[in-house]
Amino acid sequence: MNKSRVLIIYTGGTIGMWPSASGYVPQGGFNELLEQRLNKVSISALQPFDIIELDKLIDSSNIVPADWATLAELITLHYDKYDGFVILHGTDTMAYTASALSFMLCGLSKPVVLTGSQIPLAQPRTDATNNLLNAIEFAREPNNQEVCICFDGQLLRGNRAKKVHTSSLRAFASPNYSPLGLSGIQIKLLDNSAKSIGQTKNTQHNTSQFKTPDCGTEQVAQLHLYPGINDAQLTSILDNPDIKGVIMLSYGAGNPPDNNQCLMSLLEMANNRGVVIVNLTLCHSGQVIQGSYATGARLNQLGVIPGADMTVEAAYTKLLFLLATETDIERIKDLLSSPLCGEMTL
Repeated sequence: MNKSRVLIIYTGGTIGMWPSASGYVPQGGFNELLEQRLNKVSISALQPFDIIELDKLIDSSNIVPADWATLAELITLHYDKYDGFVILHGTDTMAYTASALSFMLCGLSKPVVLTGSQIPLAQPRTDATNNLLNAIEFAREPNNQEVCICFDGQLLRGNRAKKVHTSSLRAFASPNYSPLGLSGIQIKLLDNSAKSIGQTKNTQHNTSQFKTPDCGTEQVAQLHLYPGINDAQLTSILDNPDIKGVIMLSYGAGNPPDNNQCLMSLLEMANNRGVVIVNLTLCHSGQVIQGSYATGARLNQLGVIPGADMTVEAAYTKLLFLLATETDIERIKDLLSSPLCGEMTL
């Protein structure tokens, strides 16, 4: 039986890095590295595939929103030629890229799987081989029609995933959503993929609904609240005329310090000025229930949008995407409150 053809897009990241005097750095020639480091059986398992290598490889710490548009455009350009796509990416911002692509490529009928490694492919004990082999297999699953992260035997919804460990081989988790698939003796897709959240599985290859805007044109800030946060920091974000959106992380179920009059006043003024403010929880798991406590209820009065159980990565990229593709503030707020591609639970 003919195997599905996969396009591998190599962006850089630890998986293809080599040591240097100043630490690991991205290096080109990933196809040659595969042939050097993988045995014939593994190479055969990867086939058939093609590799596109970005002209300028990126340490993922240097990712900017324009890079997400580049990746989405590459997938759109080659969409009809391949059955699935694997993006090799650094781990530090992989969840941001996966989240951004989920919105840009909403309506996928083919898998887009991001993976990488904690140990370079060129090093002993690398986790790159298994991650890559598993990612390729998940990218050949026709019922997988999402942007995903494949890491350490788990397939996670891309806009639900977070990097949770700096040095463990299980670097990613999905705090509020169970894995989409597992790789054991067999590759297995589970029953909580897009079809279970009301999305229709696509049967036709159609890229007309993909959107690849320049998300870097609008400024979105992140505001982490903490006890004793000073007025100068609040003002620098909430009273900044260049800021069009704010991801605010508050305590527990979405509670701010409502005795901080500077914060409350600035939130009200920012909302009146048209700044879109999304409230997330600082907790690892769970969701914002804005109004379960009086302090959180005050935010409802100030026009702050409860972010449910979105990750910071999903909320940030979703707000950037909406600001770049929509013009009506009230519509943006409505869309922020609703799942577009499985990024939140209502």
